[in-house]
Amino acid sequence: MRRILVFTHTGRKEAITAAIETCGLLNAAGVRPVMRKKDHEAIQAASTELQLQIDILGQDCTIEQVDLGVVLGGDGSVLRAAELVRDASLPLVGVNLGHVGFLAEAERYELADTVHALVIGAYTVEERMAIEVQVWRDNVCLAETWALNEAAVEKANRERMIEVVIEVDGRPISTFGCDGVVMATPTGSTAYAFSAGGPVVWPEVAALIMVPISAHALFAKPLVVSPDSIMAVEILTRSEAGAVLWCDGRRTIELPPGARIEVTRSNKPVLLARLNTTPFSERLVNKFELPIQGWRGPADEDERRPATTALPVIGPGFQSVEPHHKDEPGIPLVARDETK
Repeated sequence: MRRILVFTHTGRKEAITAAIETCGLLNAAGVRPVMRKKDHEAIQAASTELQLQIDILGQDCTIEQVDLGVVLGGDGSVLRAAELVRDASLPLVGVNLGHVGFLAEAERYELADTVHALVIGAYTVEERMAIEVQVWRDNVCLAETWALNEAAVEKANRERMIEVVIEVDGRPISTFGCDGVVMATPTGSTAYAFSAGGPVVWPEVAALIMVPISAHALFAKPLVVSPDSIMAVEILTRSEAGAVLWCDGRRTIELPPGARIEVTRSNKPVLLARLNTTPFSERLVNKFELPIQGWRGPADEDERRPATTALPVIGPGFQSVEPHHKDEPGIPLVARDETK
């Protein structure tokens, strides 16, 4: 029997209702829903009259016996689920019950169709880059973890900036005071890095992103580097301002002065199940409700016509135009043949 793991936000009534509906649809299709014990207890408390057949993860089955996971909630719920299935390489599909929901594949009103597609296997699996994060001080590794969206170094106290050196591939780039630095994946480019002024990077682009937060500097631009690069942030010791590291907004550690945070591409991606082939550009427009009035789109190939004018390619005999002299504005432009 196939098993599908159902994650839900038990603190929200809407999420519990969606989980009950999902489990009922799976039962009707002959698929056994699986839930964590605490999620199952929340379902039982809310649906005492329903008789749902649900396996308990860790009691009735292991995560290796599950085919995929359905996440009912927002992006935070998807990140929590990704943390749980990290070692199992289990594909996840998100049903958005939140606000933006960039990691979600479907909306709440599409729940029945989503479950049906998962039951019949009408989905593909997409790999999303993750990052490995290490914290060092005096050549001692204080902590290591991973992230799907970003690793964010932030000041610990509101009233004091932290001073940092940012580095790529063992070479320093710049030093400045700031509120923090975000090191993100393409998936995370629409999350914290986006709010800090970073670029939107298409998920299929292999790259790493570094975005300073409120830097007190003339040059503190976002950087997009090779996926094989090593990004690093060193916290300077000339001030005693404290800092903290947050990974996906879930895992955190305090950073003492002199700490060094290194970020590299992980060799273990996060798997997301895709139900449709909607381009990321269309998702971007829909999620941010971007104005696109006036767009005419490309013409069909059979309706395209040849160019009305062929611009000449400039060769060795090109002509340059002398500019006006600032003291003689009335002198007309004169063409000069560079070949003479």
